Amino acid sequence: MKAAISGELLRQQGAQKKLTRGLILLMAVACGMAVGNLYYNQPLLADIGRTFGKTAREIGFVAMLTQIGYAIGLFMFVPLGDMKERRRMICLLLIAVSVSLIGVATAQSLLWICIASLLVGITTVVPQMIIPLAAQMAAPEERGKVLGTVMSGLLIGILLARTVSGAVGGTWGWRIMFCIAAGLMLLLALVMRLMLPESRPETKLTYRELVSSIGSLIKTQPVLREASFIAAMQFGSFSVFWTALVFYIEGPPYHYGSQVAGLFGLVGAAGALAAPLTGRLSDRYSRKMIVGIVSFVTLLSFACFWLFGYRLWGLVVGVVLLDLAVQGGQIANQSRMYALVPEARSRLNTVYTGSTFLIGSLGSGLGSYTWSVWGWNGVCATGAAMVSAGFIVWAICRIRERKMPKEIELSA
Repeated sequence: MKAAISGELLRQQGAQKKLTRGLILLMAVACGMAVGNLYYNQPLLADIGRTFGKTAREIGFVAMLTQIGYAIGLFMFVPLGDMKERRRMICLLLIAVSVSLIGVATAQSLLWICIASLLVGITTVVPQMIIPLAAQMAAPEERGKVLGTVMSGLLIGILLARTVSGAVGGTWGWRIMFCIAAGLMLLLALVMRLMLPESRPETKLTYRELVSSIGSLIKTQPVLREASFIAAMQFGSFSVFWTALVFYIEGPPYHYGSQVAGLFGLVGAAGALAAPLTGRLSDRYSRKMIVGIVSFVTLLSFACFWLFGYRLWGLVVGVVLLDLAVQGGQIANQSRMYALVPEARSRLNTVYTGSTFLIGSLGSGLGSYTWSVWGWNGVCATGAAMVSAGFIVWAICRIRERKMPKEIELSA
């Protein structure tokens, strides 16, 4: 037993020595580039709808299926990170998503683009293999800071993907955007193959045992359940807003096109840039309290959209608050979650991110649906309701903890 513990400590120390600033930056950039594939279509939904002669409600399924595919990919591939060499898997998946993006670019019907978008989602799970790797390689006292940096790349990629696709799509058409994305994924596969260190598995379980153990983790880890639900509700509200935004600003009082819709991603990036600070706060202060605070700030953002969304400054302030809060919540929740079972980080991430993007896909569908039925007020109410559900669960968990004897209260 002592030998096994010593071997594990040596392995962790070796991994931590490899985690240089350059490598952390590479991981952040790779996460941002890869996750952008899920969001290139959002500012272009109106343009894609016009290409195929479809309504906002019908074309909203493109964004929804992309995120459903992502959730499927998480459950299919991410658990393998605990039993397979990660670098090879990352490169193979980047090649696969490149092929899927070409499928979107050449789509000739709504059914075609829906299937291709589903495949893009399934194969765009590279960030969720990189993030557990960063958590594994980081020293425990710096894990929040490292995750904050990598997650800032992820969220900036989510936001700037809209800016880039809006600009490219508005200038050359939406198909060109997906052709460019396919080329970028092939280039990223080459860079990651050359620069990413080899990562050996942390468990000898079979794939069937890995998948079966996910249910056990859900059952035995209350912090995982809480963090996953709250993060899912926050991200669902995030998806509601960003899916509906392009339809809202095309009409009165704005009358903007897809290019301007994409520019709102630059506004949101201001919030994402605060991610490393949030990570440092997670290392120093109670992560549980940070989750509660950012949940409240997310709710404030939807109040801002509802009360002042008809003015440009109201949208801008709301976007900054929304993206800052969602990013902060993700970092604090992930720091709590990754500390639970170190040898099962990929499976923990499967539960956490899988539930997040399942609800995120629901949010995308609800965004287009509520916009078409109830307009902007319906969008704001739906987003606020999802955030409120997560906030209520957070409050219930804190009340239960206060009733627990101190000696059995879990540290999280």
